[in-house]
Amino acid sequence: MYRDIVEFALGTPEWVHALAETGTDAGLFVFAALFVAAWWRARGRSPRDMALVLLGPVAVVAVYLLSEVIKILVREDRPCRGLATTIAACPEVGDWSFPSNHSVIAGAAAGTLVLAWRALAAFVLPLAAVMAFSRVFVGVHYPHDVLIGALLGLVLAPLLVLLGVGAVTPVVRRWNLVRTA
Repeated sequence: MYRDIVEFALGTPEWVHALAETGTDAGLFVFAALFVAAWWRARGRSPRDMALVLLGPVAVVAVYLLSEVIKILVREDRPCRGLATTIAACPEVGDWSFPSNHSVIAGAAAGTLVLAWRALAAFVLPLAAVMAFSRVFVGVHYPHDVLIGALLGLVLAPLLVLLGVGAVTPVVRRWNLVRTA
């Protein structure tokens, strides 16, 4: 499947290559902007809503760090090391493939944003899927790297938020009382 996707990608126009290479990183900035928008929206809502928003980026970072530990333990070579010609330059040796960090972050951001602002689901879930797929498309990850990465982010980050929201909500409530007094 990896080779089929990469061969298809190589046959697409140059502008598609450029979009695929820059799109994943640009998507991360879109998620960051959405967290800011969600924070802005939550300012006039309940302390629990604000806690959900504030915990989202924390959970994204926590799951990203877990993915880094998994990479070190698994040490899977990148598929671009001799398997096929790819759109993107292959990352240096020692930058492991499993799981895809971009996919972990995209899944985690999408999952936690949906918790905080359900109406975003129709936008952020497809965005995360496209970002994950782009990593295979440009040739730097196997399909299982992005699938497992996206699932790790999509499941674990919202779970961390839900586990922490009970502890953070009273802190937000107290901060709101101090701020309005």
